[in-house]
Amino acid sequence: MTMDYLLFLCGFLLPLSSAVEETLMDTKWAMTELAWTSHPETGWEEVSGYDDAMNPIRTYQVCNVRELNQNNWLRSDFIPRKDVLRVYVEMKFTVRDCNSIPNIPGSCKETFNLFYYESDSDSATATSPFWMENPYVKVDTIAPDESFSMLESGRVNTKIRSFGPLSKAGFYLAFQDLGACMSLISVRAFYKKCSTTIANFAVFPETATGAEATSLVIAPGTCVPNALEVSVPLKLYCNGDGEWMVPVGSCTCMAGFEPAVKETQCQACSPGTFKSKQGEGLCSPCPPNSRTSSGAASICSCRTGYYRADSDSPDSGCTTVPSAPRNVISSVNETSLILEWSEPRDQGGREDLLYNVICKKCLPERGTCTRCDDNVDISPRHLGLTERHVTIRNLQAHTQYSFEIQAVNGVASKSPYAPQFASVNITTNQAAPSAVPTVHLTGASANTMTLSWLPPEKPNGIILDYEIKYHEKDQGEAIAHTMTAQHSYARIDGLKPGTPYVVQVRARTVAGYGRYSSPTDFGTNHQADADKALQEQLPLIVGSLTAGLVFIIVVVVIAIVCLRKQRNGSESEYTEKLQQYKSPIVTPGMKVYIDPFTYEDPNEAIREFAKEIDVSCVKIEEVIGAGEFGEVCRGRLKLPGRREIIVAIKTLKAGYTERQRRDFLSEASIMGQFDHPNIIRLEGVVTKSRPVMIVTEFMENGALDSFLRLNDGQFTVIQLVGMLRGIAAGMKYLSDMNYVHRDLAARNILVNSNLVCKVSDFGLSRFLEDDPTDPTYTSSLGGKIPIRWTAPEAIAYRKFTSASDVWSYGIVMWEVMSYGERPYWDMSNQDVINAVEQDYRLPPPMDCPTALHQLMLDCWVKERNLRPKFSQIVNTLDKLIRNAASLKVVTSTHSGASQPLLDRCVPDYTTFTTVGDWLDAIKMSRYRDNFLNAGFASFDLVAQMTAEDLLRIGVTLAGHQKKILGSIQDMRLQMNQTLPVQV
Repeated sequence: MTMDYLLFLCGFLLPLSSAVEETLMDTKWAMTELAWTSHPETGWEEVSGYDDAMNPIRTYQVCNVRELNQNNWLRSDFIPRKDVLRVYVEMKFTVRDCNSIPNIPGSCKETFNLFYYESDSDSATATSPFWMENPYVKVDTIAPDESFSMLESGRVNTKIRSFGPLSKAGFYLAFQDLGACMSLISVRAFYKKCSTTIANFAVFPETATGAEATSLVIAPGTCVPNALEVSVPLKLYCNGDGEWMVPVGSCTCMAGFEPAVKETQCQACSPGTFKSKQGEGLCSPCPPNSRTSSGAASICSCRTGYYRADSDSPDSGCTTVPSAPRNVISSVNETSLILEWSEPRDQGGREDLLYNVICKKCLPERGTCTRCDDNVDISPRHLGLTERHVTIRNLQAHTQYSFEIQAVNGVASKSPYAPQFASVNITTNQAAPSAVPTVHLTGASANTMTLSWLPPEKPNGIILDYEIKYHEKDQGEAIAHTMTAQHSYARIDGLKPGTPYVVQVRARTVAGYGRYSSPTDFGTNHQADADKALQEQLPLIVGSLTAGLVFIIVVVVIAIVCLRKQRNGSESEYTEKLQQYKSPIVTPGMKVYIDPFTYEDPNEAIREFAKEIDVSCVKIEEVIGAGEFGEVCRGRLKLPGRREIIVAIKTLKAGYTERQRRDFLSEASIMGQFDHPNIIRLEGVVTKSRPVMIVTEFMENGALDSFLRLNDGQFTVIQLVGMLRGIAAGMKYLSDMNYVHRDLAARNILVNSNLVCKVSDFGLSRFLEDDPTDPTYTSSLGGKIPIRWTAPEAIAYRKFTSASDVWSYGIVMWEVMSYGERPYWDMSNQDVINAVEQDYRLPPPMDCPTALHQLMLDCWVKERNLRPKFSQIVNTLDKLIRNAASLKVVTSTHSGASQPLLDRCVPDYTTFTTVGDWLDAIKMSRYRDNFLNAGFASFDLVAQMTAEDLLRIGVTLAGHQKKILGSIQDMRLQMNQTLPVQV
């Protein structure tokens, strides 16, 4: 039985409408003799009569009760079936009570039999088919509810019987009398059908019933005009009684239309109203500052000067741009400036108000102002400010500046006009130059030292000269000597041989001297060393002169050869490709990464770095995900002479552009240059057939972040450190090759079945100017950057280096030790940028060893040159693995950290209404039923729980126990309790 039929039997499908009957034959309306066939002729007799309304009718009677062995048959005319499967027969008749007939034998009957016979044509005769039960098919023996005697008027009985399934063109009805005294007043043959109906905004056509009384016939539905399907398939069942059952699937009115006429029609929204979504809702008046003049509107357009942001829903009102900020106050301190202002008088009806500060440097002699260069530091930033004050540094002294403070909101970009702003003009004060960075010794003799240095980073004016201060190291500054120099180099004469000196340099402008450079120790040579050095250099000088002479001769010879070739009309032929980029200086034998985008023909890079695989060697088995350009599949690779292996296959979707093909294959050009156990291995590419594919090794456990979340708390610290060591080793290899990853994150680390982690996804450098759909990547200075993983200098100035990869590696360490938790939790990207600029750093995850968190903090040092190199990170992790005891020292996360943002990682239990909500917040919702079933339904009870309690209710993983107990400890602290937690 089907499920629909079971539901029908159980009474879950209720009728929607009453049945409709369609008549095939009715003797009641016969105006002439019926002339049906009877056998024998002494049996049934056609008689004319009148019904209760005195209308003439034709009936058949039989009453041979005094004769034994009666077998009287009466057959109707041929009745066309009209493709129905089941026919109903309504019979009206009277039967005389045998007891009211005196002196009759015992063969008197009060019943008769109903038969039918199917045929493809009207072919029956007086003798064919034979008058017997076979070939006639018996339907039923018909008995009256009431019979009559001579003293009573005839009581009419009505009986209905059905038969089927029918398959031929038509049928005959037959009535068999076996000795009754009765009258067949009328016979009606009909079938039942479900009439055309509308339900759930769908029209279902007229449908005949099925072959059986219990049959359910499916009628497909069609949505009424201006309605759309919500769920499919759209169908309705017609039962055996001709009644519709509850529909399956439904339609709803599309956007711009609302239900009408008892929800059987969808009518257009009237002008001035709208409906933005498909559904059952009604049209609504246009939101504030919007209008529509036509009907069937799904959105109301904004009035002139009002807009909706891209993130605003169609149901929201239109807003406008804010007015200019007010009350700008400036405070100048030499070459620094503080600006403060008040919010605009009109915020445009929105809450997402931000401010931009535009710096312009003015030249009064030219009467123009131009944008400030990148050296001007506007803190905390110059765009997207939420606070109403900034500090501006690194301005030039004695210079006029103009600052515009713009007010913008979510619809500012929609306006064709520039944002409204308030401006302020200032002139910086006189300021001395900053300190000279570093002094270098470029040469020394027994009595002299030659020095050089870089100018100050902030000269704050024209450098007039430099002052050099020096003294013997063991005599102190009291007897120091000074001299001046016009340039950033000088030679000091009259020094003692073999004596160490302390040297400092400072710059002077019209504002005076700046600060001295840091004291630096240099020494003169001993006299004997100087003489010996001259003797040692003499052969070198001679050799240099000789080499110079040889070089001149070679040049002359080459010139003569070239002149001869020119005379012969021949031209030089280049047999190798012209190198357009200078190679970096590296250790001999070290492989260096080559950017495939430096090739004039990208296909050449593919041929050089990626092996072409015949498509017959690749077998795709299963789609496991979607990539930037197409599907990611699992499959098998069988190369000649090698065993078959499981591989991951990236495919390029159909309809690609040439640029998409180039970008897709460029990742293979990058991967093909790497060969390291912690870098994803490229097997090859398929470019000579469709689809274009990149084939790599298959990593069974997928991305590291999701793998950790799936196995929360199930690894030892040594296992986690081992994973981090593998990632660091892979990044050291990339750094040694001068490759910068730019998108190092746990989501881009793949894990195989042996927990080996491998760096993957070498595509971000290609897409920084594109528009990835992943919200992880946020616009910054014209590109897309994963803010939570990116170093501050890369966000602010796009300075991507191995040092910025080290910062990202620190975030990966935090992800691993927190089992895939989202860095900075639910903070917005802008909040993350602000927090990092304010020196906030992520706290240690729960049970994180102190040494590992310190390594994270080292990776997050603001000055990029002070961050550790990947080689140092690998060495540090190796030492920690060898000295496992160092990983047992854990910093308490409740040590009273001073950073206020640290509170973000400690949920406040008072914000939760139930224990289940609290478990959801700490990502332990899988134990919701365990807590409730064990009776821990209130926070007071939860706060008393111990490790034994958790084990008793089914929390068996040690990592999960620690996480829950740590949160319980937070709860106790918030309750001002001091009960110890048993870990």
